Amino acid sequence: MKRAVFLDRDGTINVDKNYLSDPSQLQLIPGTLAALRRLADSGYLLFIVTNQSGIGRGYYTLKDMERVHARLNSELAEAGVHLSAIYFAPEAPEQPSRGRKPSPQFLLDARDEFGLDLARSYMIGDKLIDLQCGWNAGVKRSILVRTGYGAAVEKTQPDLVQNATVVADVAAAVEHILKEG
Repeated sequence: MKRAVFLDRDGTINVDKNYLSDPSQLQLIPGTLAALRRLADSGYLLFIVTNQSGIGRGYYTLKDMERVHARLNSELAEAGVHLSAIYFAPEAPEQPSRGRKPSPQFLLDARDEFGLDLARSYMIGDKLIDLQCGWNAGVKRSILVRTGYGAAVEKTQPDLVQNATVVADVAAAVEHILKEG
């Protein structure tokens, strides 16, 4: 069974632009490309799991999100990084959703589709719902990055993140994973 790393998108691998809908606004957090390449080279499959409520709220379209993802995939490919899949929940928070985090559904779907061992896999994100998604799926470890909303989450909800590993950014998360894994 394969190992995987699931990553939140906005605030984790790219700078959170508050409902990013324009591919030209995509800005990867420094060090992320090299870190993801190290994970891929170490045999981890990479996935993005993202809530995109801006679609459900009418702020941007599915097509807008797909253009952002195309740009993201292009930048990753230039660095030799391949995503196995991008799972997204387009619903607004008040709408019913099969996969909206903290639901573990997308991680379970990836497990079934790609033959993953979730107990040897990781979830990285900048919000409590990212950590909960990983915990709900039974991953080895949920990792909170201090980029995006992460530093505020760590400060305002220390009791809720105490079971997570907290690091500066994706590059530091990858260091932790490779030492532990």
